[in-house]
Amino acid sequence: MEIEKKMGMRVKGHHHFFFFFALLLSSAIIAHCEDDCVYTAYARTGSIFKGGTDSIISLTLYGADGDFLEISNLESWGGLMEGDHNYFERGNLDIFSGRGRCLRTPVCAMNLTSDGSGPHHGWYCNYVEVTSTGPHISCAQQLFTVEQWIARDAPPYELTAIRNYCPYDLKNNRGLQHQQIPSDLTAM
Repeated sequence: MEIEKKMGMRVKGHHHFFFFFALLLSSAIIAHCEDDCVYTAYARTGSIFKGGTDSIISLTLYGADGDFLEISNLESWGGLMEGDHNYFERGNLDIFSGRGRCLRTPVCAMNLTSDGSGPHHGWYCNYVEVTSTGPHISCAQQLFTVEQWIARDAPPYELTAIRNYCPYDLKNNRGLQHQQIPSDLTAM
């Protein structure tokens, strides 16, 4: 009987331990999410003939102090359009939103890249507009006018478009030291 009481207490004690552990883990996850920012990107595809693409498009956002957030696949990261929507097609305004670690300064540069895959890799992008907000930062908005082909078969014959309004040179890595800020790749 004495052993059963001890075993019952032990089970009850483990129950409290697991409850406390689950509570602690949940608090850590919630605290981590509270430090995340919400980024929304609006990408306008040109109405030029064959302006759309089936390629995977990535976006890297840079802050003025050199930190950056890399999104390797905009569509899977935070595509907000209806389920059967075909992203990056001629004339589309596509909207993407997801969470990622907050940049220390507002977004001032971007690197927009196509992986060149799919039956038609070329993409004509009019612009990308980015908004960001978070619990400890002000809401910020930046418009990046692109107005170029992101393609190997049309000028400027590159799969990347860089737009930089930061106080450093992204292409030659002059200025501040870059530090990657990871994205958690979860859509809102």
